[in-house]
Amino acid sequence: MSKVGTADVDVANRKGQNDRGRSDKDKADTEQKLDFVRQIVAEDLKTNKWGGRVVTRFPPEPNGYLHIGHAKSICLNFGIAAECDGQCNLRFDDTNPEKEEEEYVKSIMEDVRWLGWDWNDRLYFGSDYFEQMYEYAVQLVKKGKAYVCDLTPEQIREYRGTLTEPGRDSPYRNRSVEENLDLFERMRKGELPDGSRTLRAKIDMSHPNLNMRDPVTYRILHATHHRTGDKWCIYPMYDWAHGLEDSIERITHSVCTLEFENHRPLYDWFLEELGVYHPQQIEFARLNLSYTVMSKRKLLQLVRDGLVSGWDDPRLPTICGLRRRGYSPEAIRNFCRRIGVNKFNSTVDIALLEHCVREDLNKTSPRVMAVLWPLKVIIDNYPKGQVEEMEAINNPEDPSAGTRKVPFSRELYIEREDFMEEPPKKFYRLAPGREVRLRYAYFVRCTEVIKDANGEVVELHCTYDPATRGGDAPDGRKVKSTLHWISAPDALKAEIRLYNPLFTKENPDDVAEGEDFKANLNPNSLEVLADCRIEPSLAGAAPLSRYQFERLGYFCVDADSSDEKLVFNRTVTLRDQWARIQKAQQNRSQK
Repeated sequence: MSKVGTADVDVANRKGQNDRGRSDKDKADTEQKLDFVRQIVAEDLKTNKWGGRVVTRFPPEPNGYLHIGHAKSICLNFGIAAECDGQCNLRFDDTNPEKEEEEYVKSIMEDVRWLGWDWNDRLYFGSDYFEQMYEYAVQLVKKGKAYVCDLTPEQIREYRGTLTEPGRDSPYRNRSVEENLDLFERMRKGELPDGSRTLRAKIDMSHPNLNMRDPVTYRILHATHHRTGDKWCIYPMYDWAHGLEDSIERITHSVCTLEFENHRPLYDWFLEELGVYHPQQIEFARLNLSYTVMSKRKLLQLVRDGLVSGWDDPRLPTICGLRRRGYSPEAIRNFCRRIGVNKFNSTVDIALLEHCVREDLNKTSPRVMAVLWPLKVIIDNYPKGQVEEMEAINNPEDPSAGTRKVPFSRELYIEREDFMEEPPKKFYRLAPGREVRLRYAYFVRCTEVIKDANGEVVELHCTYDPATRGGDAPDGRKVKSTLHWISAPDALKAEIRLYNPLFTKENPDDVAEGEDFKANLNPNSLEVLADCRIEPSLAGAAPLSRYQFERLGYFCVDADSSDEKLVFNRTVTLRDQWARIQKAQQNRSQK
């Protein structure tokens, strides 16, 4: 089991070597830090419940692209296995051929690897077990615990009853074992049309848990499977397949999301009736994130309706979308650690995710200069034709990153918002007659403002002080602002895409009657700037390369970028909303 990075808390090795030299208090403190799932695993290791084994699995359905909610499950399952010197399987639950595609299989494998996890030789598919699942179903029929039912899906729902009323027995519930075996075999051979029969478990139609009221285990579906082709025309339902897949792979801890808690009695019933290896199912709360949607159905709707550019649109919470936007796997793993694992559903503020991204990118991203809204500056007293190379720091957080040379010339670009002709109080950037520092370069003073026929400022004229090279004045005078800039003759042109939340409301489903979540789509979620300027060191920057544009934010080279047209995505701004939220909470708690 391999992983990039380390977990916040290490679970004691089952052999006990990590306990040497640790006091009882140390052990108690570590146990208190474990989430409830890890506490269960630690207790099982202590009691040798599974013979010292820890085997988990991440079991996605290959019917869509993974999102950050899946990342939480990936980090939990692979993380527990890594911490306990165990194993984690990557298993595709491919039991629905109508919605599954090889494209999704490949993307899921790529996402899991990108997040820093490795399943080694433990790649499995639910379809690997179709024959075994069928034999188990036959075993249930022979025990009188399953029957072939002719009711339509609508009739099955009608007969099922409600939370307050018991269900009714199907008129086909008491077929003989022989008739059920014959019909089930005919279902497998393809002799019966889609939807005409199902195989149902024979449990209790008055059970208080609706999932136990004779659930369907197989349905007829003449559809081509992405791996088995046309070999099968009956397919297992998820509740039937889930436990059997875990059992066959000898999973110890079957960790799944909270919506499966009511399905656990069925999981247990199937395995107990078959008398096979029985893993423990544990449920945890899924991740909900503000200002976005996690439902595969809703994400698919956004993609198919053309409301986003595709599954990897940087505005989506898909892992491939976050990767394209510039998120790092380390940031996502750290986020998953910070939010923890709980038994109750809640919504996490997206500001925490952005905080984790800033925290990681601040340590790892090279600094460069870029101007998004260029305003031309001419330094009148700077020699024409002269170009100097200024030494710029690549990353103040990482001294080993070294420095780079940035060209400086008579003509520059600065940000349009860094100049005001009539500045208000507390605006300390460039203004007529005012002196500012140009990052890594000189002090400059604005002497003239050029406007076009519409009165818009199009050019500034300045003078510079040659004695202030490097940013300090020998006479000790100070300036109140430092601006970033680009040498105009050396600048590279770039398209920069600014991303904002995809939805205008924290809960996109908060809509008026008759509307759906799409009513809350943010019309300003993407702004494309086509005439930006960046420093020449970014020529040939590879897609997915991450940078901090000084004073502006973190940016990533987009997949659309080329030598002819550089394209960058804004990953996140420099301002940290989460840090401000935490500080405000701390201040309130101290009062």
